[in-house]
Amino acid sequence: MSIVVFDIGGSAVKFGLWENEGLSNKGSFYTPKNWDDMKEEMMKVYHNFTKNYSVNGVAISAPGAVDAKEGIINGISAVPYLHYFPIKKEWEDLFGVPVSMENDANCAALAEVWHGAAKNIQHALFLIIGSGIGGSVVIDRKLFKGKDLFGGEFGYMLLDGEHTLSEMGSPVQTAKRYGKEIGLDTVVDGKYLFKEADRGEPLAVKYVNGLIDALARGIYNLSISFNPDMVVIGGGISVREDLIQRLHERTSFYLERQKAQDVKLNIQVCKFHNDANLIGAVAHFEQTVDYKKNIMS
Repeated sequence: MSIVVFDIGGSAVKFGLWENEGLSNKGSFYTPKNWDDMKEEMMKVYHNFTKNYSVNGVAISAPGAVDAKEGIINGISAVPYLHYFPIKKEWEDLFGVPVSMENDANCAALAEVWHGAAKNIQHALFLIIGSGIGGSVVIDRKLFKGKDLFGGEFGYMLLDGEHTLSEMGSPVQTAKRYGKEIGLDTVVDGKYLFKEADRGEPLAVKYVNGLIDALARGIYNLSISFNPDMVVIGGGISVREDLIQRLHERTSFYLERQKAQDVKLNIQVCKFHNDANLIGAVAHFEQTVDYKKNIMS
């Protein structure tokens, strides 16, 4: 079975080919500015794969409140043109093969429950940190999506009465604020921000500390609300070796300050890092699409 996989993010669209139980031929392109350009770029990737492989389907990880059954993406995201129209049907018409789609954070959770950090865990929460912050709730090893598909949308959480977890805990948004304050004309990304902080630039250190604090407050609130077996951190920031220790220390500070130290933290980094959304999209495809019927037809 060969599946072309896409992970749509606010800055880039990652892709790969799932074959023989593994992900290969990975690449990416910048997230297009409109829907027509998105379809064109995705079709280029799909067409290149079909030159050398017999493709049985397309699996997509997307932002927003993805209604996989109805084929519509509700809510809001960093890619606004994906929302509120029958997008799954358009993808199926475009590619001519079965298409599955699921929320990006839910895909990451599916990957980690399938073969990753939460493989042997019953109840887990997932925070996927990028342009915003996605999340997912797994109870008894199954996704809990809620009646309006907003289960796990932790990025909407208000941290100070005005700003959300996505605004305060996203490296992308934090880096933009840093770049604006220091007067840079070019757009600053999270890698630049952390690089400056690592070399001791005072303002960068302040912004990174604020980001860690925001994430810790979010994890504190979620730990009190759900008391999960594990909190799994994903997204590009998850590759930083010091991340889990810093989050654990700061979250523990809030738990102890509020006299909730009986809550035992278990914060882990995702196993698949930037590939989690792609692999989880495949897991969702296998669970929901009768691809074997497509192969035989």
